[in-house]
Amino acid sequence: MLVIGPLLVPADLAAVQEMAASLPFGDGRATAGRHAVGVKANDQALPSAQLDAVLAKVEAALIANPLFQSAARPKALTKLILSRYRTGQTYGLHVDNALMQGLRTDLSFTFFLSDPDTYDGGALVIEDHFEARAIKLAAGEVILYPSTTLHRVEPVTSGTRLAVVGWVQSLIRDQGQREILFDLDQAVEACFAAGGKSSQFDRLSKTRSNLLRMWVDA
Repeated sequence: MLVIGPLLVPADLAAVQEMAASLPFGDGRATAGRHAVGVKANDQALPSAQLDAVLAKVEAALIANPLFQSAARPKALTKLILSRYRTGQTYGLHVDNALMQGLRTDLSFTFFLSDPDTYDGGALVIEDHFEARAIKLAAGEVILYPSTTLHRVEPVTSGTRLAVVGWVQSLIRDQGQREILFDLDQAVEACFAAGGKSSQFDRLSKTRSNLLRMWVDA
């Protein structure tokens, strides 16, 4: 689980927020799986050129972010969805479908568009074997987490929650291997920052490259 961002500079974020708020929305159950449709009560932006512009802006910012690249190692992304939760709306406990749009879903992400002080409730709650973690980020920030988890969105009790959600098929299928490579990325960058191109840097870089050769699902 990783928080990334803010992805957009304030002016771009404000423009995206304004465009997103003016879009027409339909019933969010249209994209729910057979078992999740009964617990999903939200809205989803309807297709339009303006929606395409919003989603393209968010996707480009994600793809350009080094931390997202390091953690997700994206091979492909599903088409993004802009969701809206109004007062009383919620999404009950569920797990994301293993296959979406012909892609294996390895990682899920939520890009928060609404400022957290403009709505109450609406936290994304991700459950693991230890605890349930409630996540409500600043506008422009992203939570990236394994698609294998059970999660839900708490009911919004006032205001409106806007967010962009999507899924990643990673070049590295195994979650443990992705974590090793992510840690190696951080170690390689720290080593270079501390001492430039040293023998230690070269050996770490070699290890990372050779692990990628072993593990990449191209």
